[in-house]
Amino acid sequence: MNTKEIQQAVENNETMFVDGFDDAIIGLDTSGDVFRVIYDREKMIDILRDRDRMDLDEAIDYLEYNVWGAYVGEGTPIYAHEGNKEGVLELMSQL
Repeated sequence: MNTKEIQQAVENNETMFVDGFDDAIIGLDTSGDVFRVIYDREKMIDILRDRDRMDLDEAIDYLEYNVWGAYVGEGTPIYAHEGNKEGVLELMSQL
């Protein structure tokens, strides 16, 4: 699923997206009443390093404080580590 397909699938749903990180989306968790977008944490770091010229520590600190630690309701995104990516995708294919 690409970002546009995910946005269409979650129309009229409380699903939350993280602005500026569409390229880090790796899937959609549809197991609950509210769908949740799944982001690749490493790709999010890479985006900040490339786009905003942050070093590794700055990018991680920014994401931990401003994004990964935020709860914004049932539609709060899921942030997966690259090492878990295949497991997450396998789990999603079984839903």
